[in-house]
Amino acid sequence: MKIAIRNRCSDFNSYRAARVKSMFNVETGCNFERDFDLPVEGEPWRIGLVVGPSGSGKTSVGKALGKGITDIRAGWPDNRPIIDAIASGCEFNAVTRALASVGLGDVPAWLRPFRVLSNGEQFRAGLARLIAEAPPFAVIDEFSSVVDRQIAKVASRSFAKSWRRTTGQCVLLSCHYDIVEWLQPDWLFDTATGTFQRRRLRRPPKITLKIHRVNGAFWPLFETHHYLKLPHNIAARYYVGFIGETPVCHVATTPRLDIGAMRACRLVVMPEWQGIGLGTRFLSEVCRLTMAGDSGHGSRVWRGVYFNTSHPGLIASLRKAPGWRQVSAALCGVNKARSAAQINATRRNTTASTGYGGHFRATVGFLYSPHQGKGTK
Repeated sequence: MKIAIRNRCSDFNSYRAARVKSMFNVETGCNFERDFDLPVEGEPWRIGLVVGPSGSGKTSVGKALGKGITDIRAGWPDNRPIIDAIASGCEFNAVTRALASVGLGDVPAWLRPFRVLSNGEQFRAGLARLIAEAPPFAVIDEFSSVVDRQIAKVASRSFAKSWRRTTGQCVLLSCHYDIVEWLQPDWLFDTATGTFQRRRLRRPPKITLKIHRVNGAFWPLFETHHYLKLPHNIAARYYVGFIGETPVCHVATTPRLDIGAMRACRLVVMPEWQGIGLGTRFLSEVCRLTMAGDSGHGSRVWRGVYFNTSHPGLIASLRKAPGWRQVSAALCGVNKARSAAQINATRRNTTASTGYGGHFRATVGFLYSPHQGKGTK
C-alpha cells in the first residue's frame, strides 16, 4: 500500500512567524509531506504496529489504513459504571473477562464511571471495551502513551493475547519502542526510518518472580485492591511475589485441621501486573510449596489446598490450570445468623457479633493437589 501524506494549513505571516522564518531560514511551515510504502496486503495479519517519534506521520498513516481513528476514551457515559457501559449487548461474563484480560481486574474500579478512573485504568477500560465489541478493524492512536512504562508493557501483552481471540484486525500507533517485544505485532512500520518489517511471533520477555514468606506487614499494601475486608488471621502464613525489588502479588495460607487440608486466601495482584496470568502461576507455586512441606505444621500430610473465589477471570483460569479441580459452587452465602450461632457454640468466653455469609456473591471452590491434572468442573 502506497501512502502519500499531504497535510496543509495556513501560512502565517505574523511578526513572530516572520522572525522565525528569517532566523532559521525556513520558507514555510504550512506543509507536511511524506511518502510511505506499507505492503500489508497479501498475507493475513491481526495486529500491526506503527511506531515513531511525535510528528513523524503516525496518525496520518493510521487514517490512511482505516476509516479513521478509534477513540477508546470517547463515548463513555458519566452516570454509569464501566461494567454497564461496556458492550451492553454482551453477556456479563464476556465483559468481566475482557476487563480482566487487559489487566483491569481491580473489581471496585468496575463500579465507577469512566471519568473518575485513573489514566491507567481509563486506558485499560478502553482496551476492554474494544475487545468486548471486537470490531472488524480498528486503529488506536497514542497507544500506551498516557500510562507508565510498566503498565504499558504488561497491558500490551495482555491486549495482544485477548485481541488474537477475536477475528478483527487492529493497528496501534505509538511513539514508544519498548512495547514491541511485549506486543509481538504481526508487522511493524517505523515512521522515523520508513522501514516495514513482518515479524514472526516470539515469546515475550521473561518475567522472574521471586517468592518470599513474609509477615502480615505487607498486607496493607495490597488490601485496597482486595474486594473483601478481612481481619488478620493469627494462623496465616503470608507470601509475597517480588519482581526485582517491587512487591507485585500476595497470598496467604491457613490450616483447615477439621478436614486435613490447607486454605489459600487473600490473593491480590497489583493492577499494573494484571492480565498476563501472573496470579494463577503465583498461587499454584505457593500451593505447591505448601504441599511440599512449607505449611508451618512440620511433616503433616495435607489432602490439598482449597481456594474460593468470585472473580470470573480467575475462575476461568483455574478451571484450565494444572493441579486444580473445581469442587464446589454456591450462588449465595450461608445463613449469617446460623453461622454466628455455630461460632458461638464453639467459644467459651467470647461471643461473635456476626457470622459469615449473608451475601448473594456466587463463589466457586477449587482444590489444588499436585497429583491431579488440569482442572475440571
